[in-house]
Amino acid sequence: MTAHSIRQKYLNFFETRGHKIVSSASLLPENDPTTLFTGSGMQPMVAYLLGEKYPGGQKRIVNSQKCFRSGDIEEVGDNRHTTFFEMLGNWSLGDYFKKEQIEWIFEFLTKELELDPDRLYVSVYKGNEKYDLDKEVEAVEIWKTQFKSVGIEAKTIDIIEEKKNGINLQDKDIVQEARIFYYPDSENWWSRAGAPDKMPVGEPGGPDSEIFWDFGAEYKMHEKSKWKDQPCHPACDCGRFMEIGNSVFMQYKKTENGFEELVQKNIDFGGGLERLTAAVLDTPDVFLTDLFKLPMQKLEKISNKKYNFAKGDLGYDEMPSCWIDDMRSMRVILDHIKGATFLINDGANPSNKDQGYFTRRLIRRAVRFGHQLGIENNFTKEISQSVIETYQDYYMDLADNAEKIYQIINEEEEKFRKTLAKGLKIINEDVKQIGGREIFDLYQTYGFPIEMSFEECKKNGLKIDEDKLQKEFDNELQRHKDLSRTASVGKFKGGLASHDKITTQLHTVTHLMLAGLKKVLGKDVTQKGSNITPERIRFDFSYDKALTDEQKKEVEKFVNNALNSDAKVELSEMAKDKALKEGVTGAFWEKYPDLVKIYTITDGNNIYSRELCGGPHVKKVSEIKGVFKIKKEKSSGSGVRRIKAIVE
Repeated sequence: MTAHSIRQKYLNFFETRGHKIVSSASLLPENDPTTLFTGSGMQPMVAYLLGEKYPGGQKRIVNSQKCFRSGDIEEVGDNRHTTFFEMLGNWSLGDYFKKEQIEWIFEFLTKELELDPDRLYVSVYKGNEKYDLDKEVEAVEIWKTQFKSVGIEAKTIDIIEEKKNGINLQDKDIVQEARIFYYPDSENWWSRAGAPDKMPVGEPGGPDSEIFWDFGAEYKMHEKSKWKDQPCHPACDCGRFMEIGNSVFMQYKKTENGFEELVQKNIDFGGGLERLTAAVLDTPDVFLTDLFKLPMQKLEKISNKKYNFAKGDLGYDEMPSCWIDDMRSMRVILDHIKGATFLINDGANPSNKDQGYFTRRLIRRAVRFGHQLGIENNFTKEISQSVIETYQDYYMDLADNAEKIYQIINEEEEKFRKTLAKGLKIINEDVKQIGGREIFDLYQTYGFPIEMSFEECKKNGLKIDEDKLQKEFDNELQRHKDLSRTASVGKFKGGLASHDKITTQLHTVTHLMLAGLKKVLGKDVTQKGSNITPERIRFDFSYDKALTDEQKKEVEKFVNNALNSDAKVELSEMAKDKALKEGVTGAFWEKYPDLVKIYTITDGNNIYSRELCGGPHVKKVSEIKGVFKIKKEKSSGSGVRRIKAIVE
């Protein structure tokens, strides 16, 4: 059973149970001030979980959502962490709740995927007295019924209470004693912000029930097997268990005074496709699934090394250190080039800021780990080709954009190899003076990895204290992070800084500005990005030369004429294919479901703007007081211009 067949089985399973299959949203979220990337299946659904009607009125939704988590970059290298992944998700928007969800997901896992129920374990929420959030009881009884139906007695255990009562967990085989595990906020409460204490007012969240696959006691894998003699349970980090799904009972909203019930009770399920596939194949290594097969074969050929991890390997401590280093390097390369391929496809080209910074970092880290494998020539393009070959039948836009993606990745590798050459020259000219500060400067200025600095010192016959240099480097890095954090306080990365009145008004103005740009510069002008705060609009658009003063005045005139009219902002819904055929303006079409929202700004006689968007907008342009002015216009990259504008 392949990952692609698992994805299709999941979509089909829930479609037959009344769910609408919808497309994945883009990795670059629209108008979300909280994050740079779509990091979960729930993220594009927040408005609907809070009660907004889904386009078409659907209450049951299913999809496979592309996700990218930049915070996991440093974690990549083990057998289960990746930055890019797909999240299989099904939602009930005020329709079914715990009973149907648990019964269906148990049926899908045990019948459709044929996973052995005796190797499935679940966790539930133990409650929170501070916020008067109840201990999970209903879901436990439903789970017990499901396990009983296959001849398994599902006992419960509260590990935290066991520890509190002074019971020695090491004297007990916990996994043999229980099937259902109670955990606190840190494990079994879900919101985008984390635990209840961390949630902002207005954020939805709820208790969840996670599902784990047991690879067996022999897979207590961790570096040097430090977990070998410790008690094992599903949420520990020993490597024996892997979370393969999570049903969130999205029923609360954070308020100034605690929590209140949402206007509707929702289900938000997420299951990592890579991890589900690993469970089906019964391998704890996601890099042995078919999602990595072709890129792995290509990398093995390029590097002339074999990926030596096998199902029978009991732990890292039993493997030669060179195998461990090579495996880690190969995992990093495969994950990072896959992530970069998908990010570029969704519009995040390598740069020194915002989303593009992470694309650049992924490619450069891949090249660095390629260096550790002994790869001296450009190779990232070839890995990207294998990634696209793997995914193109499902994500068909990858094939459409393939040549552009290859060009961008190859150019970024070329640039980085030149910076590496500069770093090598500097370090070899003054190797005897090298210290932690100098190594950090090489890293900061040229992207020269600390490991490569150590390697070059050794090649030059210099005896170095790696621990001392590492500590000096870490101190410099932390000082730099502190300075960066201080400098970036209040800096918003993209989309709308908030949904307050002024920002909403300026968002509506961007629609008029884009319409004006199209009228003055030509219909091929498209949006490339935006950042809107209560103080100003920042807007990127496709155009290959600077605007003349006359052109800027013409755009201002168009916008101000609309602002001085009696135009209204009308909302309608339309099939995405129809909207495309009718010439509706829009960017990032791939972000949107099959039925889309169209905002039309018209006074009855003139249509000033007709654009695909997720909102928010004013209802009448007369709500927007002031005069629109373009304050600055400049290049923002090859073929992209940037306008900063205000309404005053």
